[in-house]
Amino acid sequence: MKKPLVIFLHLGYWLIYFLLLSVIFSIISLQIKKINALQITTLPLFLLSFIPNLFSFYFAYFLLFTKFLSQKKFILLAVSGIFLCFISTISALFIAIFFFGINQPVLSNLKEFIPLIFSFFFIAAIHAAIALVIRGFVAWFEDIKLKDELRQRTHETEIALIKSQINPHFLFNTINNIDVLITKDSTKASQYLNRLSDILRYMVYDTKSERIDLQKELGYIEKYLELQKIRTTNPNYVNLKIVGEPQNLQIAPMLFFPFIENAFKHTENDKKLNSISINFSIKGSSINFECKNTYQKISLQKQDYGGLGNELIQKRLNLLYPGKHDLEINEIKGIYTVKLTIDIDK
Repeated sequence: MKKPLVIFLHLGYWLIYFLLLSVIFSIISLQIKKINALQITTLPLFLLSFIPNLFSFYFAYFLLFTKFLSQKKFILLAVSGIFLCFISTISALFIAIFFFGINQPVLSNLKEFIPLIFSFFFIAAIHAAIALVIRGFVAWFEDIKLKDELRQRTHETEIALIKSQINPHFLFNTINNIDVLITKDSTKASQYLNRLSDILRYMVYDTKSERIDLQKELGYIEKYLELQKIRTTNPNYVNLKIVGEPQNLQIAPMLFFPFIENAFKHTENDKKLNSISINFSIKGSSINFECKNTYQKISLQKQDYGGLGNELIQKRLNLLYPGKHDLEINEIKGIYTVKLTIDIDK
């Protein structure tokens, strides 16, 4: 809890207490005929009501809570609380004697003196208890805020770690593709290298953001597909279809790349017609992504798609879009299919 708010909470408490005393003294004044005498004793009464209770309140607030209550030492808390109230009661008696004298009937008469002592003790105990409650509330609020901050940092750290698991695969595969092209056509290799530069710039800068324009993300996917086509002479090896309007929509960066990347891994030795089919369907704030690819059981067993990679992807989706996504992965008759639906806000 911010310091100004804590100060305001304390001032509010003592203001309420001051108003309560004012009401009590006003009622007393109506019962006393000697108003002049009351005016003389008003200030001492306020001091008697405030000073011992300030001591019990802040001693409990700063010391008893920290040393005993927060550490769940309840017996020591009770013993210390009784001792605190006793000290507060003694200080109240000294203040009463200082301002009103020791010859007052309430101090000399035992029947009146004992209830007075209990009254001082009880009021001090109330202030100490309220101090513990207020301090507990402040600590509880700060604990919730701290947990939220830790949860957010953990969230960001987990996403960063997941990205670090995904991005290297993409980079290595693309560099290998350009390396193959260099010996065949250096001009095209240069063009593709520029495209790779754009994608790396995207990975270094744009992926640091929580969201990226969907249209921009799709543009990088198109560049990635162009780079992957370097190693095949079949122009229909990969097909990309986008239906709908991606404008004004934002998505978490590098969300679809892992599925597309793994599709290329599965078809490494099977670059025939329509080996990979990628479809995006955008309706309002809903994005439907489908990636189909052929696969060989032997090569699939060598991949980590169904193990750590798949687990990381699912974990990232749970962190970014809890309750707002649906992921289905199927292997049927030599076709590996990934279907991802995400509902996002515009």
